[in-house]
Amino acid sequence: MKLSLRRISPIGLLAVFALAGCRQDMHNQPRFKPLAESDFYSDLRSARPPVDGVVARGQLHDDVYFYTGKVGSNPGDYMPFPVTAEVLARGQQRFNIYCSPCHSRLGDGNGMIVQRGYKRPPSYHIERLRKAPLGYFYDVITNGFGAMPDYSAQIPPRDRWDIVAYIRALQLSQNATTADVPAGQAVPSQPPVFRGDPGSGATLPELQPANAEPVEAMPAETPMSQGEPADPNVMNSKGESSR
Repeated sequence: MKLSLRRISPIGLLAVFALAGCRQDMHNQPRFKPLAESDFYSDLRSARPPVDGVVARGQLHDDVYFYTGKVGSNPGDYMPFPVTAEVLARGQQRFNIYCSPCHSRLGDGNGMIVQRGYKRPPSYHIERLRKAPLGYFYDVITNGFGAMPDYSAQIPPRDRWDIVAYIRALQLSQNATTADVPAGQAVPSQPPVFRGDPGSGATLPELQPANAEPVEAMPAETPMSQGEPADPNVMNSKGESSR
């Protein structure tokens, strides 16, 4: 008795094709267990070492100084790129995020974490660190030092250099002399002038532009003695004119 294809349901055909396509080639492919011995290679190692000269994507690091801060085995003392206002602004932002909890925003080593009991780091303004080369700070950020852990995972190399530039600017700000002040700059600087009312705890004060005309303060009213009318044409409480 012949089986007619018309009597086979669509679900049955689907099951037939699914079973036909189910193969175990990917499951049963030849492979080695990790670190298993192999007689295919002369060194009997199944795990093969990388080919000489192969570099992982994004890990070329051809600029040795940029990625280590060292010239040979010693820290260098120059920036690998020009220092601009944008570099210092980025360095200040990253410093305030990652460094100030311990070093404080002044760099004196009295950050909030230290105030809560963590070991105090040295101030950036001591003689030893003011004379330290720039590459030294980069190396400490990268590899850590003493109780300070490394920040290589949190801070990319470019940001580390931005922080180094800001640290040097921070040191200069706390140890500058009159010889470091640009020509024409008043010492001390003029205090800021605010526009309108000063800010409250919820709002910031609005600074008046340097080229704007100063706002004159309203003259204070002369205090009047008790019982004296403000207008001479106005009668006092006794019905007498002040004239």
